Amino acid sequence: MGEHADGAGARPPARRRRAATAQEVKALSHPLRIRILRLCVVREFTNKELADRLDTTPGTVLYHVRLLVDAGLLLPAPVRTGASGALEKPYRATGESWWLDGPLREVGEGAAAAPVRALQQELDEAGPASLRSYSRFVLHLSDEEIAELDRRILAVLDEYVATDHERRDRPAYGGAFLLHSITDGDPAADG
Repeated sequence: MGEHADGAGARPPARRRRAATAQEVKALSHPLRIRILRLCVVREFTNKELADRLDTTPGTVLYHVRLLVDAGLLLPAPVRTGASGALEKPYRATGESWWLDGPLREVGEGAAAAPVRALQQELDEAGPASLRSYSRFVLHLSDEEIAELDRRILAVLDEYVATDHERRDRPAYGGAFLLHSITDGDPAADG
């Protein structure tokens, strides 16, 4: 996911990918929770701010926020005073979800599609003018070549994610690397 929570500018310790726990897999298996994480990496949001931004109810958001907090992917930030003088409880992303190695590879189709649905929703919300870079391709790859491509792309992205704290004064961009099988139109070949 690429979330980072450190805003102090201190260099975080070197990180390595690790397997996701069952609780982390569950937390990442819904597009709304992925969108909450993406928003809370850019800045802290309260439950009400998240509900307004995501066009849903505060109760729905609270349910999803609790799952993310329980999984250690979202943290309560210090309580603050809002514009009306009321106390607000914001949340921020921990950055841990980026370092999980393929957390949704072994789950059902609906859960595995959650990141794609979240990305579609984010792109719909941001509009076509938000696109900064786009590459589309077709490659013929063995399983070993797919693993190598994934490793190499993740190595570059890991480097950027690990040093993102050095660029917090710049605009934020989201993205995804997605590799999927394609059909050639012949139903006999697809089965």
